Amino acid sequence: MVKSEEKSLLMLLKKGDIKSFEFMFRFYYEPLFGYALSIIKVEMEAEEIVQELFLKIWRDRRKLNIKHSLAAYLYKSVYNQCLNRLQKEKLLQEYRRHALKQPATGVSADEMLKYEELNRKFFELMNALPERRQLIFKLNRFQGLKYREIADKLSISIKTVEANMSKALQYFRRNLQEYRL
Repeated sequence: MVKSEEKSLLMLLKKGDIKSFEFMFRFYYEPLFGYALSIIKVEMEAEEIVQELFLKIWRDRRKLNIKHSLAAYLYKSVYNQCLNRLQKEKLLQEYRRHALKQPATGVSADEMLKYEELNRKFFELMNALPERRQLIFKLNRFQGLKYREIADKLSISIKTVEANMSKALQYFRRNLQEYRL
């Protein structure tokens, strides 16, 4: 894309022009997805990273301040998000490795295995949630955002946040019943 075209596109985007956003999405989605996949190696995570980037761009379009190339901005954003994910995964693996090395104080090996299985099952179920419900759940439970903050951040109603959280929690209760104490 030529620099002058990028400027025009960004100006329209800042004004809330959905067609310019759709054009940008169609033009950059596949190459950004391929780039993310080459770094992160997990298709679903690569897809999520790119989708979150476009969601963020649309949400913050009025504040968007891209000084140089739009493409450079997009690729750098994807690169940074991939590194953040990889670092988070590495820390999680180190924590698990460390936790398994610790002497089990009152926790049997069987209980540890059940916990690991529950943890795996939980993340598997969470990743199977519809995209928006998953995002709402993560923002609430992992980032500690209140329903109002989530509604503002995603430009949706609080009722939509409440409904999605309710459905997510019901889904977890139903599918994790065998692990209840």
